[in-house]
Amino acid sequence: MKIVDVRELSVRLEGDVANAVVSFAEHDVSLVAVVSDVLRNGKPVIGLAFNSIGRFAQRGILCDRIIPRLRAAQTKDLLADDGRRFDPAKVVHVGMRNEKPGGHGDRAAAMAAIELAIWDLNAKLGDEPACHTIAQAFGRAEVAPTMTAYAAGGYYYPSQSAARLKEEFSRYRDLGFTAFKMKIGGASLAEDLARIEAALEVAGNGENLAVDANGRFDLETGLSYARAISPHGLRWYEEIGDPLDFDLNRRIAEVYPGAIATGENLFSAADVKNLLLFAGARRGLDLFQMDAGLSYGLGEYGRMLDLMEEHGFERHQAVPHGGHLINLHIVLGLGLGGCEAYPGVFQPFGGYPLACLIGGGRVRATQAPGFGLEEKPELRDPIACLCPEIFAHV
Repeated sequence: MKIVDVRELSVRLEGDVANAVVSFAEHDVSLVAVVSDVLRNGKPVIGLAFNSIGRFAQRGILCDRIIPRLRAAQTKDLLADDGRRFDPAKVVHVGMRNEKPGGHGDRAAAMAAIELAIWDLNAKLGDEPACHTIAQAFGRAEVAPTMTAYAAGGYYYPSQSAARLKEEFSRYRDLGFTAFKMKIGGASLAEDLARIEAALEVAGNGENLAVDANGRFDLETGLSYARAISPHGLRWYEEIGDPLDFDLNRRIAEVYPGAIATGENLFSAADVKNLLLFAGARRGLDLFQMDAGLSYGLGEYGRMLDLMEEHGFERHQAVPHGGHLINLHIVLGLGLGGCEAYPGVFQPFGGYPLACLIGGGRVRATQAPGFGLEEKPELRDPIACLCPEIFAHV
Protein backbone atom coordinates (compact mmCIF):
# COMPACT_ATOMS: atom_id res chain seq x y z
CA MET A 1 0.00 0.00 0.00
CA LYS A 2 1.37 3.39 -0.97
CA ILE A 3 0.51 6.95 -1.91
CA VAL A 4 0.64 7.43 -5.66
CA ASP A 5 -0.31 11.11 -5.89
CA VAL A 6 -1.03 14.23 -3.81
CA ARG A 7 -3.05 17.04 -5.38
CA GLU A 8 -4.20 20.57 -4.52
CA LEU A 9 -6.98 22.76 -5.94
CA SER A 10 -7.54 26.34 -4.81
CA VAL A 11 -11.30 26.91 -4.63
CA ARG A 12 -12.79 30.39 -4.40
CA LEU A 13 -15.32 30.98 -1.62
CA GLU A 14 -18.76 32.14 -2.71
CA GLY A 15 -20.37 35.32 -1.37
CA ASP A 16 -19.46 38.87 -0.48
CA VAL A 17 -19.44 39.09 3.32
CA ALA A 18 -17.14 40.73 5.86
CA ASN A 19 -16.40 40.64 9.57
CA ALA A 20 -14.92 43.49 11.59
CA VAL A 21 -11.48 43.00 10.07
CA VAL A 22 -11.56 41.39 6.60
CA SER A 23 -13.74 40.90 3.54
CA PHE A 24 -14.04 37.32 2.31
CA ALA A 25 -14.81 38.32 -1.27
CA GLU A 26 -11.30 37.31 -2.40
CA HIS A 27 -10.73 34.32 -0.14
CA ASP A 28 -10.13 30.78 -1.32
CA VAL A 29 -9.45 27.37 0.23
CA SER A 30 -6.98 24.58 -0.57
CA LEU A 31 -8.83 21.36 -1.32
CA VAL A 32 -6.35 18.46 -1.26
CA ALA A 33 -6.44 14.82 -2.28
CA VAL A 34 -4.14 11.97 -1.25
CA VAL A 35 -4.47 9.15 -3.78
CA SER A 36 -3.60 5.61 -2.70
CA ASP A 37 -2.94 2.54 -4.83
CA VAL A 38 -5.77 0.65 -3.06
CA LEU A 39 -8.71 -0.03 -5.38
CA ARG A 40 -12.36 -0.31 -4.32
CA ASN A 41 -14.98 -0.99 -6.98
CA GLY A 42 -12.40 -0.28 -9.62
CA LYS A 43 -11.49 3.15 -8.22
CA PRO A 44 -8.56 4.28 -6.05
CA VAL A 45 -9.26 5.07 -2.42
CA ILE A 46 -8.65 8.80 -2.04
CA GLY A 47 -8.38 10.94 1.09
CA LEU A 48 -9.91 14.41 0.85
CA ALA A 49 -9.65 17.43 3.15
CA PHE A 50 -9.12 21.19 3.16
CA ASN A 51 -7.46 23.84 5.30
CA SER A 52 -10.52 25.14 7.13
CA ILE A 53 -12.50 28.27 6.19
CA GLY A 54 -11.89 32.00 6.44
CA ARG A 55 -8.22 32.03 5.46
CA PHE A 56 -6.49 31.81 2.08
CA ALA A 57 -5.46 28.75 0.10
CA GLN A 58 -1.85 27.63 0.66
CA ARG A 59 -1.06 26.46 -2.86
CA GLY A 60 2.51 27.76 -2.80
CA ILE A 61 3.49 26.08 0.46
CA LEU A 62 1.75 22.86 -0.52
CA CYS A 63 3.00 22.57 -4.09
CA ASP A 64 6.51 23.96 -3.59
CA ARG A 65 7.41 22.40 -0.24
CA ILE A 66 5.12 19.87 1.39
CA ILE A 67 3.77 17.83 -1.53
CA PRO A 68 7.20 17.30 -3.18
CA ARG A 69 8.52 15.93 0.12
CA LEU A 70 5.67 13.46 0.33
CA ARG A 71 6.07 12.37 -3.29
CA ALA A 72 9.78 11.71 -2.68
CA ALA A 73 9.22 9.78 0.56
CA GLN A 74 9.74 6.07 0.99
CA THR A 75 6.52 4.16 1.59
CA LYS A 76 7.79 2.87 4.95
CA ASP A 77 8.18 6.46 6.13
CA LEU A 78 4.44 7.10 5.70
CA LEU A 79 2.82 3.82 6.78
CA ALA A 80 1.82 2.76 10.27
CA ASP A 81 3.81 -0.09 11.78
CA ASP A 82 1.13 -2.65 10.86
CA GLY A 83 1.19 -1.55 7.21
CA ARG A 84 -2.61 -1.40 7.06
CA ARG A 85 -3.03 2.36 7.20
CA PHE A 86 -1.05 5.56 6.88
CA ASP A 87 0.40 7.20 9.99
CA PRO A 88 -0.68 10.88 10.22
CA ALA A 89 2.25 11.71 12.52
CA LYS A 90 4.76 10.22 10.08
CA VAL A 91 3.16 12.13 7.22
CA VAL A 92 3.55 15.39 9.17
CA HIS A 93 7.16 14.53 10.00
CA VAL A 94 7.96 14.05 6.30
CA GLY A 95 5.95 17.08 5.20
CA MET A 96 7.71 19.33 7.69
CA ARG A 97 11.26 18.25 6.83
CA ASN A 98 13.70 21.18 7.02
CA GLU A 99 11.07 23.51 8.52
CA LYS A 100 12.28 25.40 11.58
CA PRO A 101 10.28 25.39 14.84
CA GLY A 102 7.96 28.34 15.33
CA GLY A 103 6.59 30.45 12.52
CA HIS A 104 3.16 28.94 12.90
CA GLY A 105 1.10 30.56 10.18
CA ASP A 106 0.00 29.48 6.73
CA ARG A 107 2.24 26.41 6.78
CA ALA A 108 0.28 25.12 9.79
CA ALA A 109 -2.91 25.19 7.71
CA ALA A 110 -1.18 23.76 4.64
CA MET A 111 0.16 20.80 6.61
CA ALA A 112 -3.21 20.37 8.31
CA ALA A 113 -4.97 19.92 4.99
CA ILE A 114 -2.69 16.99 4.13
CA GLU A 115 -2.81 15.47 7.61
CA LEU A 116 -6.61 15.57 7.69
CA ALA A 117 -6.76 14.00 4.23
CA ILE A 118 -4.78 11.10 5.72
CA TRP A 119 -7.49 10.69 8.39
CA ASP A 120 -10.13 10.65 5.65
CA LEU A 121 -8.10 8.09 3.71
CA ASN A 122 -7.62 5.85 6.75
CA ALA A 123 -11.34 5.96 7.55
CA LYS A 124 -12.16 4.99 3.98
CA LEU A 125 -9.66 2.14 4.12
CA GLY A 126 -11.49 0.98 7.26
CA ASP A 127 -14.88 1.59 5.58
CA GLU A 128 -16.17 3.69 8.46
CA PRO A 129 -17.06 7.32 9.23
CA ALA A 130 -14.02 9.35 10.26
CA CYS A 131 -15.44 10.03 13.74
CA HIS A 132 -15.06 6.31 14.54
CA THR A 133 -11.49 6.21 13.22
CA ILE A 134 -10.67 9.29 15.30
CA ALA A 135 -12.26 7.93 18.48
CA GLN A 136 -10.36 4.66 18.22
CA ALA A 137 -7.05 6.37 17.53
CA PHE A 138 -7.46 8.59 20.61
CA GLY A 139 -8.50 5.74 22.88
CA ARG A 140 -12.15 6.71 23.24
CA ALA A 141 -14.58 3.88 23.82
CA GLU A 142 -17.54 5.35 21.96
CA VAL A 143 -18.63 8.05 19.53
CA ALA A 144 -21.34 10.51 20.43
CA PRO A 145 -24.33 9.81 18.11
CA THR A 146 -25.33 13.48 17.94
CA MET A 147 -23.90 16.83 18.96
CA THR A 148 -25.16 20.35 19.62
CA ALA A 149 -24.41 22.85 16.88
CA TYR A 150 -24.84 26.58 16.45
CA ALA A 151 -25.32 28.43 13.16
CA ALA A 152 -22.66 31.05 12.48
CA GLY A 153 -23.52 34.02 10.30
CA GLY A 154 -24.55 37.58 10.93
CA TYR A 155 -21.73 39.03 8.84
CA TYR A 156 -21.59 42.56 7.47
CA TYR A 157 -23.09 42.61 3.98
CA PRO A 158 -22.78 45.44 1.44
CA SER A 159 -26.48 46.19 1.97
CA GLN A 160 -26.54 45.72 5.72
CA SER A 161 -29.78 45.95 7.70
CA ALA A 162 -31.23 44.52 10.89
CA ALA A 163 -34.08 43.07 8.83
CA ARG A 164 -31.60 41.10 6.71
CA LEU A 165 -29.92 39.74 9.83
CA LYS A 166 -33.27 38.57 11.22
CA GLU A 167 -34.16 36.98 7.88
CA GLU A 168 -30.84 35.12 7.80
CA PHE A 169 -31.19 33.74 11.32
CA SER A 170 -34.81 32.81 10.64
CA ARG A 171 -33.62 30.62 7.75
CA TYR A 172 -31.16 28.91 10.05
CA ARG A 173 -33.89 28.37 12.63
CA ASP A 174 -36.03 26.75 9.94
CA LEU A 175 -33.15 24.32 9.28
CA GLY A 176 -33.32 23.22 12.92
CA PHE A 177 -30.70 25.42 14.61
CA THR A 178 -31.58 26.97 17.96
CA ALA A 179 -28.35 28.86 18.70
CA PHE A 180 -26.57 31.45 16.55
CA LYS A 181 -23.43 33.57 16.28
CA MET A 182 -23.07 37.03 14.74
CA LYS A 183 -20.27 39.49 14.04
CA ILE A 184 -19.63 42.72 15.92
CA GLY A 185 -16.98 45.42 15.71
CA GLY A 186 -17.55 46.36 12.07
CA ALA A 187 -19.98 49.13 12.99
CA SER A 188 -20.43 51.55 15.88
CA LEU A 189 -21.32 50.20 19.31
CA ALA A 190 -24.82 51.67 18.98
CA GLU A 191 -25.34 50.01 15.60
CA ASP A 192 -24.04 46.68 16.86
CA LEU A 193 -26.35 46.81 19.87
CA ALA A 194 -29.29 47.35 17.51
CA ARG A 195 -28.13 44.35 15.45
CA ILE A 196 -27.88 42.25 18.62
CA GLU A 197 -31.43 43.23 19.58
CA ALA A 198 -32.64 42.20 16.13
CA ALA A 199 -30.85 38.85 16.37
CA LEU A 200 -32.33 38.21 19.81
CA GLU A 201 -35.81 38.49 18.31
CA VAL A 202 -35.00 35.25 16.49
CA ALA A 203 -32.70 33.61 19.05
CA GLY A 204 -35.16 34.20 21.89
CA ASN A 205 -32.65 34.92 24.64
CA GLY A 206 -28.99 35.63 25.20
CA GLU A 207 -28.12 32.01 25.91
CA ASN A 208 -28.79 31.30 22.24
CA LEU A 209 -26.68 34.12 20.76
CA ALA A 210 -22.88 34.52 20.67
CA VAL A 211 -20.99 37.54 19.33
CA ASP A 212 -17.59 37.59 17.62
CA ALA A 213 -15.29 40.65 17.32
CA ASN A 214 -12.64 38.80 15.24
CA GLY A 215 -9.76 40.29 17.23
CA ARG A 216 -10.70 43.89 16.36
CA PHE A 217 -10.81 45.60 19.75
CA ASP A 218 -8.23 47.32 21.87
CA LEU A 219 -8.69 47.08 25.64
CA GLU A 220 -10.85 50.19 25.99
CA THR A 221 -13.21 49.20 23.17
CA GLY A 222 -13.37 45.61 24.37
CA LEU A 223 -14.37 46.77 27.83
CA SER A 224 -16.97 49.17 26.42
CA TYR A 225 -18.61 46.34 24.50
CA ALA A 226 -18.35 44.07 27.54
CA ARG A 227 -20.27 46.56 29.68
CA ALA A 228 -22.88 47.12 26.96
CA ILE A 229 -23.60 43.44 26.20
CA SER A 230 -23.43 42.09 29.79
CA PRO A 231 -27.16 42.64 30.49
CA HIS A 232 -28.05 40.34 27.58
CA GLY A 233 -26.38 37.27 29.13
CA LEU A 234 -24.99 36.18 25.77
CA ARG A 235 -23.77 32.68 24.96
CA TRP A 236 -20.21 34.00 24.65
CA TYR A 237 -18.08 37.01 23.67
CA GLU A 238 -15.54 35.83 21.10
CA GLU A 239 -12.00 36.83 20.15
CA ILE A 240 -12.16 40.27 21.66
CA GLY A 241 -8.64 41.48 20.82
CA ASP A 242 -5.50 40.34 19.06
CA PRO A 243 -5.28 36.53 19.45
CA LEU A 244 -1.83 36.78 21.08
CA ASP A 245 -2.72 39.61 23.45
CA PHE A 246 -3.32 37.31 26.40
CA ASP A 247 -3.14 40.21 28.85
CA LEU A 248 -6.10 41.94 27.15
CA ASN A 249 -8.12 38.74 27.37
CA ARG A 250 -7.20 38.37 31.06
CA ARG A 251 -8.18 41.93 31.94
CA ILE A 252 -11.57 41.61 30.29
CA ALA A 253 -12.17 38.21 31.89
CA GLU A 254 -11.63 39.85 35.28
CA VAL A 255 -14.68 42.09 34.81
CA TYR A 256 -16.92 40.42 32.21
CA PRO A 257 -19.22 37.88 33.91
CA GLY A 258 -20.12 35.88 30.81
CA ALA A 259 -18.16 33.32 28.84
CA ILE A 260 -15.27 34.41 26.63
CA ALA A 261 -14.25 32.31 23.61
CA THR A 262 -10.87 32.42 21.87
CA GLY A 263 -8.16 30.26 20.34
CA GLU A 264 -9.08 29.87 16.67
CA ASN A 265 -5.98 31.82 15.60
CA LEU A 266 -3.54 29.82 17.71
CA PHE A 267 -1.84 27.26 15.49
CA SER A 268 0.41 25.31 17.88
CA ALA A 269 0.28 23.58 21.23
CA ALA A 270 2.97 25.97 22.51
CA ASP A 271 0.70 28.97 21.85
CA VAL A 272 -2.20 27.23 23.55
CA LYS A 273 -0.02 26.56 26.60
CA ASN A 274 0.61 30.30 26.89
CA LEU A 275 -3.10 31.00 26.45
CA LEU A 276 -3.90 28.67 29.32
CA LEU A 277 -1.23 30.19 31.53
CA PHE A 278 -1.68 33.89 30.88
CA ALA A 279 -5.08 34.76 29.34
CA GLY A 280 -7.19 34.46 32.49
CA ALA A 281 -9.38 31.66 31.16
CA ARG A 282 -11.89 30.49 33.75
CA ARG A 283 -12.47 26.79 34.40
CA GLY A 284 -15.96 25.61 33.63
CA LEU A 285 -16.91 28.85 31.86
CA ASP A 286 -14.71 30.02 28.99
CA LEU A 287 -14.43 28.26 25.63
CA PHE A 288 -11.53 27.25 23.39
CA GLN A 289 -11.93 27.35 19.60
CA MET A 290 -8.68 25.95 18.24
CA ASP A 291 -9.13 24.37 14.83
CA ALA A 292 -7.26 21.26 13.65
CA GLY A 293 -7.52 22.53 10.08
CA LEU A 294 -5.41 25.55 10.96
CA SER A 295 -2.87 23.88 13.26
CA TYR A 296 -0.97 21.06 11.55
CA GLY A 297 -3.91 18.67 11.85
CA LEU A 298 -5.51 16.41 14.37
CA GLY A 299 -2.28 15.31 16.03
CA GLU A 300 -1.38 18.84 17.14
CA TYR A 301 -4.99 19.48 18.07
CA GLY A 302 -4.93 16.43 20.35
CA ARG A 303 -1.89 17.89 22.12
CA MET A 304 -3.86 21.10 22.64
CA LEU A 305 -6.67 19.13 24.30
CA ASP A 306 -4.16 17.37 26.53
CA LEU A 307 -2.82 20.73 27.68
CA MET A 308 -6.33 21.95 28.43
CA GLU A 309 -7.02 18.96 30.65
CA GLU A 310 -3.60 19.21 32.34
CA HIS A 311 -4.47 22.79 33.33
CA GLY A 312 -7.83 21.86 34.81
CA PHE A 313 -10.12 22.58 31.86
CA GLU A 314 -12.61 20.08 30.46
CA ARG A 315 -12.96 18.97 26.88
CA HIS A 316 -16.55 20.15 26.74
CA GLN A 317 -15.02 23.65 26.84
CA ALA A 318 -13.53 22.94 23.39
CA VAL A 319 -15.83 24.13 20.58
CA PRO A 320 -13.69 24.24 17.41
CA HIS A 321 -13.85 27.00 14.83
CA GLY A 322 -14.66 25.81 11.34
CA GLY A 323 -18.33 25.22 10.62
CA HIS A 324 -17.80 22.27 8.27
CA LEU A 325 -18.00 18.47 8.02
CA ILE A 326 -14.42 17.74 9.03
CA ASN A 327 -14.84 19.40 12.41
CA LEU A 328 -18.22 17.71 12.91
CA HIS A 329 -16.40 14.36 12.84
CA ILE A 330 -13.63 15.64 15.11
CA VAL A 331 -16.13 16.90 17.69
CA LEU A 332 -18.07 13.62 17.63
CA GLY A 333 -14.97 11.44 17.74
CA LEU A 334 -13.29 13.34 20.57
CA GLY A 335 -16.42 14.08 22.63
CA LEU A 336 -16.04 17.86 22.59
CA GLY A 337 -18.47 20.58 23.60
CA GLY A 338 -20.21 21.41 20.34
CA CYS A 339 -19.98 22.26 16.66
CA GLU A 340 -20.03 25.37 14.57
CA ALA A 341 -21.95 25.34 11.26
CA TYR A 342 -21.98 27.76 8.33
CA PRO A 343 -25.32 26.90 6.72
CA GLY A 344 -25.56 30.10 4.69
CA VAL A 345 -22.03 31.36 4.04
CA PHE A 346 -18.61 30.15 2.87
CA GLN A 347 -19.87 27.77 0.24
CA PRO A 348 -18.98 25.28 -1.10
CA PHE A 349 -17.25 24.25 2.14
CA GLY A 350 -19.48 25.66 4.89
CA GLY A 351 -22.21 23.69 6.62
CA TYR A 352 -23.32 20.09 6.36
CA PRO A 353 -25.51 17.99 4.05
CA LEU A 354 -29.18 18.04 5.03
CA ALA A 355 -28.91 14.44 6.24
CA CYS A 356 -26.73 15.69 9.12
CA LEU A 357 -29.38 18.13 10.41
CA ILE A 358 -31.85 16.50 12.80
CA GLY A 359 -33.42 19.56 14.43
CA GLY A 360 -33.53 20.73 18.01
CA GLY A 361 -30.11 22.31 17.62
CA ARG A 362 -28.40 18.96 17.07
CA VAL A 363 -26.47 17.38 14.21
CA ARG A 364 -25.03 13.98 13.37
CA ALA A 365 -22.59 12.34 10.96
CA THR A 366 -23.88 10.12 8.19
CA GLN A 367 -22.58 6.60 7.62
CA ALA A 368 -20.44 7.66 4.66
CA PRO A 369 -16.83 6.47 4.99
CA GLY A 370 -14.38 9.23 5.88
CA PHE A 371 -15.52 12.80 6.41
CA GLY A 372 -18.29 12.38 3.84
CA LEU A 373 -17.23 15.41 1.79
CA GLU A 374 -18.44 13.66 -1.35
CA GLU A 375 -21.99 13.76 0.07
CA LYS A 376 -22.06 17.57 0.18
CA PRO A 377 -23.71 18.68 -3.10
CA GLU A 378 -21.89 22.00 -3.22
CA LEU A 379 -18.51 20.21 -3.11
CA ARG A 380 -19.23 17.78 -5.93
CA ASP A 381 -17.86 19.99 -8.72
CA PRO A 382 -14.59 20.97 -6.95
CA ILE A 383 -13.97 17.36 -5.94
CA ALA A 384 -14.69 16.15 -9.48
CA CYS A 385 -12.28 18.77 -10.85
CA LEU A 386 -9.52 17.63 -8.49
CA CYS A 387 -10.28 13.90 -8.69
CA PRO A 388 -12.44 13.03 -11.70
CA GLU A 389 -12.04 9.33 -10.93
CA ILE A 390 -14.17 9.62 -7.77
CA PHE A 391 -17.43 10.17 -9.66
CA ALA A 392 -16.47 8.34 -12.87
CA HIS A 393 -18.48 5.32 -13.98
CA VAL A 394 -16.49 2.07 -14.13
